[in-house]
Amino acid sequence: MEEQRKSAEHFLELIKQSRRGKFKIYLGMSAGVGKTYRMLQEAHNLLRNGIDVQIAYIETHGREETDAMLVGLPVLPRKQLYYKGNELEDLDVDLVLQLHPEVVLVDELAHTNVPGSKNNKRWQDVMEILDAGINVISAVNIQHVEGLQAEIGDLLSVDVHERIPDRVLQSADELLFVDISVEDLLARLKEGKIYKQDKIERALKNFFRSDQLLLLRELALKELAGHAIMKHEREHSQEKKRRMERFMVCIGTDEKKAKNLIRRTSRLASYYQADWYVLYVQTPKEGPNKIPLDKQRFLINNFKLATELGGQVLQVLGRDVPACILEQVLKMEITTLCIGTPRWPFFRILWTMGIFRSLMKKLEKVKVDLIILS
Repeated sequence: MEEQRKSAEHFLELIKQSRRGKFKIYLGMSAGVGKTYRMLQEAHNLLRNGIDVQIAYIETHGREETDAMLVGLPVLPRKQLYYKGNELEDLDVDLVLQLHPEVVLVDELAHTNVPGSKNNKRWQDVMEILDAGINVISAVNIQHVEGLQAEIGDLLSVDVHERIPDRVLQSADELLFVDISVEDLLARLKEGKIYKQDKIERALKNFFRSDQLLLLRELALKELAGHAIMKHEREHSQEKKRRMERFMVCIGTDEKKAKNLIRRTSRLASYYQADWYVLYVQTPKEGPNKIPLDKQRFLINNFKLATELGGQVLQVLGRDVPACILEQVLKMEITTLCIGTPRWPFFRILWTMGIFRSLMKKLEKVKVDLIILS
């Protein structure tokens, strides 16, 4: 009966995929590399070939070369929204769905929508448009990928507040990297082709530093290579049978550590196109009345992050942590278990290692890989 249900769900998913629009993303290492310009070039080409293409949302940032590319392209009106007494504009999703063009251009994939919009995030708008069978061309910079925050969060000189789940990037049918050397990008910045003169010096001292740009370019190239591998795996998945991976990560109430573990596990699961879970074992000493309210709030926020990244949250009560972990590993048919490196003071190391040894002893009888994440 369970096999029949899974087979029916798989067939339904195949039907949905066949109806879904195609998704193309231009990926860059930073602003100013030419993503929007390339999107508009493609729109002109599609229009010349008789394709019904519409500009649903484009942000040119006042760049003359990009503004010029808009000439001759059909641009849809934006939705007018009022927020705190100000009139603002945003993507009109309902208008796109109503007109149902063959292709729409939607810029700024990581954008946070104006409060009161249909969806909270631009990427959610795009998913809705794709589900309606409309093809979408969009753009995003590599630093906006949520799963990479564990890797770049402490290395960048500026905070990245707007992010997209990894699965959004990986759902693209085509991912194109708009490449430019760091030297050429900095030259464009100094020539005033990215920002106005009054913002150039500040940009050079903050985000547009050679070391940061080189790091982001490297990450973007890795993402492109990983996407190509995953695409190949998807297309040839029927040629060979492989073990279906299922990941589980164990977290505690340490906010920063838990967030890091969630992001890293999300990346791993995304690479294998696998289901993944976040497990929190609440011991008696971590009851609602025994841990501070701020830790409870951080825990809830991390549960929310896991859900946004496509994971499922499991919260169980128990005294024996290893036993609870093993129980969930078996119940959820987990193939890879992820845990964090202990960071407790020396006087608790023996206790910690006791838990670790107990967990290893319980896992050695089942075929489950164990990954210790730093």
